[in-house]
Amino acid sequence: MDELDVEPPLTLIPGVDSNRKQMCFAWGPGEMLVYETLFPKECAEKRPGCPNIFIVRKDQDVYSQTLRKLFNESHGIFVGLQRSEEELAGKSRKAQLVRVSKNYRSVIRACMEEMHQLAISTRDPELQCQHSTQVSILSAMELIWNLCEILFVEVAPAGHLLLHLLDWVRLHVCEVDSMVREVLSSENPSKHKDFWNAVDSFVLQGRMDDARHLLSKEASANPTSMGMCKILDDLMKKMPILSIGNTQTLTEMELKWQHWHEECQRYLQDGTFASNFHMESICKILLGDENAILEKKELMTTWYHFLVTRLVYSHPTVKPVELRFYAQSSLDLFLGGESSPEPLDSILMAAFEFEIHQVIKECSIALSNWWFVAHLTDLLDHCKLLQSHNLYFGSNMREFLLLEYASGLFSHHSLWQLGVDYFDHCPEYGKVYLELHIERIPLNTEQKALKVLRICEQRQMHEQVRSICKIMAMKAVRNNRLGSALSWSIRAKDAAFATLISDRFLKDYCERGSFSDLDLIDNLGPSMLLSDRLTFLGKYREFHRLYGEKWFSEAAKLLLMLMTARIAPCSFWMTLLTDALPLLEQKEVIFSAEQTYELMRCLEDLTAGKTDNQKLQVDDVETTKVEILRLALARNLARAIVKEGTLEGS
Repeated sequence: MDELDVEPPLTLIPGVDSNRKQMCFAWGPGEMLVYETLFPKECAEKRPGCPNIFIVRKDQDVYSQTLRKLFNESHGIFVGLQRSEEELAGKSRKAQLVRVSKNYRSVIRACMEEMHQLAISTRDPELQCQHSTQVSILSAMELIWNLCEILFVEVAPAGHLLLHLLDWVRLHVCEVDSMVREVLSSENPSKHKDFWNAVDSFVLQGRMDDARHLLSKEASANPTSMGMCKILDDLMKKMPILSIGNTQTLTEMELKWQHWHEECQRYLQDGTFASNFHMESICKILLGDENAILEKKELMTTWYHFLVTRLVYSHPTVKPVELRFYAQSSLDLFLGGESSPEPLDSILMAAFEFEIHQVIKECSIALSNWWFVAHLTDLLDHCKLLQSHNLYFGSNMREFLLLEYASGLFSHHSLWQLGVDYFDHCPEYGKVYLELHIERIPLNTEQKALKVLRICEQRQMHEQVRSICKIMAMKAVRNNRLGSALSWSIRAKDAAFATLISDRFLKDYCERGSFSDLDLIDNLGPSMLLSDRLTFLGKYREFHRLYGEKWFSEAAKLLLMLMTARIAPCSFWMTLLTDALPLLEQKEVIFSAEQTYELMRCLEDLTAGKTDNQKLQVDDVETTKVEILRLALARNLARAIVKEGTLEGS
């Protein structure tokens, strides 16, 4: 979306008395500024001339350049999802929703990587802290979204569920890769201090091929442990895995896994790995020994990594409904009563418990903006998972969150354009919210006003259209841009204002002897019927055009019509009669005797209508004009009578 609007001007509010305690405020779209003048200066946002101003915004994140990319990119995904709602059904519809979910996640990840680069590159400690915090938030957002995608959108069945959870952990716990690079770049990898940590990390993530590759370094470097390495490598190689494209049933998978499990148990009981603590520990992990896995707590770092590792080696065919029990016990075991769950832990736990509304509620509290919950809720609503949940005031949860998110966008000088589409897809209250918010958009430029106007016209928001046009017309009048003012008043269909501006045009004509904005006046068309004064302006300009093109007869008829039809204001009659003088003095008789009588009557009405006091104030110039007009009319009448008599006689 084009962001052509200029940054809003800075408004300064100086304190009246810095020694007195006072509250100052300024309103803006979607935000309010509040501060107390006795607050310490270091707490205030610095502004030239106003050191104690502190700005409180409704949604601070919309002012982040990087996050604005998140809002812009996700807007297109959102709109595309709404438009395709009825196009697909069944498996195709599910595949589409999964694809949409992945698109949202890719946008989050792109913003996270960009924010990470900003955190690395900046030298300002405060900015670096802000960027790092935002990276953590975006990372948590992707983590939660990915889990919701697996559980609610993709609805992975038993067997495949664990594969998705493994991918989830691998994506979000990536320290092992940097550790392995460091180990492999050393002269003797198997002697590196982190060698066995790297092997363990691969095993904990179910990355058996990578673990076997590292283990081969140990076998090559230590011939004495080659036999144990070969057995452990064989166990890893044999581990049954239910791949996505595999056709084997869960029963077959469980049987294979049981046989493999028993084989691991035999080697452990036989003491095959007794001489090597590291390999014995790995064998215990393969057997799903909770204590052995918990010993690697520092390598896993999170309880949900522990959960997935535990499931891989103890219950690989876990069903979605069983997740809640394993999740809660894993959390308890991992924390061990040493610390209480963080907000992220509560959100993930709610997801594992399939408490969708709780996930949304917790995210609304924990995250710094409405973007996440609005888009996730909309996606889940398209998955038909929120249909039964209405809020007590009438709107459903999806619409409520979209309204909140879009309202936040309207506090930004250009992102408000995105908010319009979100309101459009809120069937119950969207139009009402849009009407309220669109009235608060500052119309800094004519280009912005036209943009807002098009939005209102497309949605039949007639009151807002009139309001915008009136505001812009008033601005144009104050800047003496009469053409623009007339154009806006015509667009607003405001007859009173069009009359006022038409009078200004006529006044300027009287003072300067020419019209400004001729293109506009020449092309009024049916718009001139909006008011009598505007009709007169258009017709009077047409008179000048006919006269200029030497269509004298047509010009005379039009001039007479303007006076006799009483369309022209009385104050302008003398100007019209003066315009008739060149036509009266033409060699050819233009006005007929009857038309000349009409002009005489108009002149007499004009002079007779003045009071005695007004007559005393009439200057010599006007008196001279009247005398010249009377003389010209009399001469033209004589010529017209002679001409008409001659024609009758012939």
